[in-house]
Amino acid sequence: MTATTGSSSPADAAGDESAFADLCDQARDLAHNGHFARAAQLYEKVLHGGSREHRAAAALGLAVARHSAGQVPEGREAARAAIETGHPEYAPRAAYHLALSCEEEGLLADAEQAWTAVLDSGHAGYAPAAHHGLARAAEARGDTDVARGHWERALAGTSEAPSDDTVPDAAQDYAERLLARGETERAEAVVQRGLEAGEHPGLRMLLGAVHVERAIEQFGIVVDAAAPGRPADEAPSGGLPAPAAATAYELLARLLAVRGDQESAAQVWDEGTRHTDRDVADGVRSRLRRGFLEPDPEAEGADEAQWWEPYLEAAEAEGSTPMLAGELFAALGAVHARAALPVVEGETRVAELRAALEEAVRTPSEFMWGRALHDDFRERLRRAAGSPEDVLPEGWPDLG
Repeated sequence: MTATTGSSSPADAAGDESAFADLCDQARDLAHNGHFARAAQLYEKVLHGGSREHRAAAALGLAVARHSAGQVPEGREAARAAIETGHPEYAPRAAYHLALSCEEEGLLADAEQAWTAVLDSGHAGYAPAAHHGLARAAEARGDTDVARGHWERALAGTSEAPSDDTVPDAAQDYAERLLARGETERAEAVVQRGLEAGEHPGLRMLLGAVHVERAIEQFGIVVDAAAPGRPADEAPSGGLPAPAAATAYELLARLLAVRGDQESAAQVWDEGTRHTDRDVADGVRSRLRRGFLEPDPEAEGADEAQWWEPYLEAAEAEGSTPMLAGELFAALGAVHARAALPVVEGETRVAELRAALEEAVRTPSEFMWGRALHDDFRERLRRAAGSPEDVLPEGWPDLG
């Protein structure tokens, strides 16, 4: 339908509800195609023209058009006008729209008032969404008891709801909050209720998160049982083999990292690698170092600990390996650039070449692991020189 109004003026159309219906249809077409300002003009003609039958629909349409055009306060004013009509369909829809609009800008008290208006309208189809909104409002002010009642009503749903996602969406919201509070069992029950109402990817994700939490709980029990100093009468029946204990430490640490609790994961790794049972400690360290570069067994010093290994272990335990790799690549790039520039420029002067090499050697000093690299070279040089004492001055290469 095209946005033409014919020759009739609003005054001529007063009392002609068919003309108002036509204006509303045209306005809906315009809004659907993104012409919100023009749609708003037509809705205003209906409101100013004195239509009774289409006043509620026009006010709701104007609220949506104004909001979509970025005129949010004007949109809310129109929504309130639609609510005041008391229309059984358009009034609760306008209240619904107003509530979401207020929530977007953090006007929680206004949003709660609008959700109450939705509920008070008596429209069963919007009741679950209204309870969901009121549950969010109660949660925001810390009233979990009131919130729980609204959550339950939101999850009860209704066959008259305009969207099949109403209950699953509420279930996802509620389950996320329960998981954050550590109420895993209740979260799982809520997820299952949501899935009974309809398939929902977000709920499937949460169900996986529930399983992760349960796994963390179980592996935590095993790790506690294997902890050093645990009384013998509290140990698991038959004891716990070192490989199983080491595996429990690893899985607990990695699942905590998956959850996003990297600090606790690092603590578990640390406790495992310092375990008083050497077999357990070695097993945990072996799992922590899985994938690390193994030196050539025939290379000189292959059986010696390398200076970088503590940094790699710490990075793996703390989940900062990408950061460490980034630092190393940044240092390598700087060293390469400072050493390569004289080569590219054909530099032959000894002083300039020495200065470039000194800059390249100093590059790692700005990183936490730089001192260990310098000390490693110092020790290698001392051994190569066959000297019992350092052959480099103290503080090299950062002198002066």
